[in-house]
Amino acid sequence: MADMVQPILELRNVRKSFGSDLVLQDISLTLPEHNVKVLIGASGSGKSTLLRCVNLLENIDDGQIFLDGQDISEVGVNQDVVRSQIGSVFQSFNLFPHLTVLQNITLAPRYVHKKNEDDSNREAISLLERFGLAEKAHQYPELLSGGQQQRVAILRAVINRPKVLLLDEVTSALDPVLIAEVLALISELKDSGMTMLIATHEMGFARQVADEVIFLHNGLVCETGIPSELLANPQSAQLGAFLTALRGAGRL
Repeated sequence: MADMVQPILELRNVRKSFGSDLVLQDISLTLPEHNVKVLIGASGSGKSTLLRCVNLLENIDDGQIFLDGQDISEVGVNQDVVRSQIGSVFQSFNLFPHLTVLQNITLAPRYVHKKNEDDSNREAISLLERFGLAEKAHQYPELLSGGQQQRVAILRAVINRPKVLLLDEVTSALDPVLIAEVLALISELKDSGMTMLIATHEMGFARQVADEVIFLHNGLVCETGIPSELLANPQSAQLGAFLTALRGAGRL
């Protein structure tokens, strides 16, 4: 019966090239509601490109992408409407420096979703309080630590109640203390039922938060599985070599 439930996100045989470089090769995956899937793989394996295809920042060459049953990869789809249903956070925080934390978070609710200012502010303050950032509401991004800026960027995406939250290496520019702050926020979002597709190099985090880990190698889905099994017992030489390299660098 569970197999008959329509996934929130589905990729069917997605292919993407940049010139003669085939970056994604027949990628297929499904993401059920309230599920977290984590993409791992070496730099250049296709993780970021896959996420950019999902939120329509890159056009795919073949295949289909479905969001809540709608083919969002078909010609003529309203990309702005699709993106309003997908939260995206990248390595760089991309906060507007001339706006306060509160103004950054309420920008989309007010101007994209047409909510009034008072309601948007109340919801934003509630989120900031929940995640320990209420005292930063009227500060500008330059006064925040990197971890605080990234947490604000995530809350800016979360406030729109996206069907799917995409996170692309959101801890890559942070030191270990700040990484812990961001990962704690993402773990709480998981506990609250947020549906997420995450690209990360943090294997400890993948173990903690992922319902399924997807290992990409040269644009292919090479292995998938629950983190405790996949990371402890790789079935392919490619995943074994990847984990060995991480272990050698002290990152596993």
